[in-house]
Amino acid sequence: MNAAAQERPVLRYVVLAGFLAAVAVAAVVGAVGVQGTTDTYRQLEQPAWAPPSWLFGPVWTVLYAMIAVSGWLVWRQVGWSRELVPYGVQLVLNALWTPLFFGSGLRGLALVDIVLLWLGIAWTVWVFRKVRPVAAALLLPYWAWVSFATALNASIWYLNR
Repeated sequence: MNAAAQERPVLRYVVLAGFLAAVAVAAVVGAVGVQGTTDTYRQLEQPAWAPPSWLFGPVWTVLYAMIAVSGWLVWRQVGWSRELVPYGVQLVLNALWTPLFFGSGLRGLALVDIVLLWLGIAWTVWVFRKVRPVAAALLLPYWAWVSFATALNASIWYLNR
């Protein structure tokens, strides 16, 4: 555990709240100014295996909590260090996807973003597994969901071009 977390136990929970807030900001930034995503999603031609729009909220809520705890666990081990760089990169890429896909209707650019996000998650898992394996494991459902979402994005882009 890093020295700051050992010396001040309260700090641990303040930083956890910070990780939760950072993930919430990524989610909110992704949604700011993007109204009617459910309607837009319904109006798009989709593959037969596309999930209903109501599923995304509950899935992302659980995933975002896991993402926050994962980052926090690594912070507890190494503090504010370079090991958190890929974590920050993937959060930014995550935040960009919704405005690209829904806000701007740039589904091809959103596909590029989500592929980069997938790679960013891979990088984060790779780095985190060396520091705190459980933190890397917490990101695996997120990586799996983004893998599915990448295929869905590609299909929707193809069907609606």
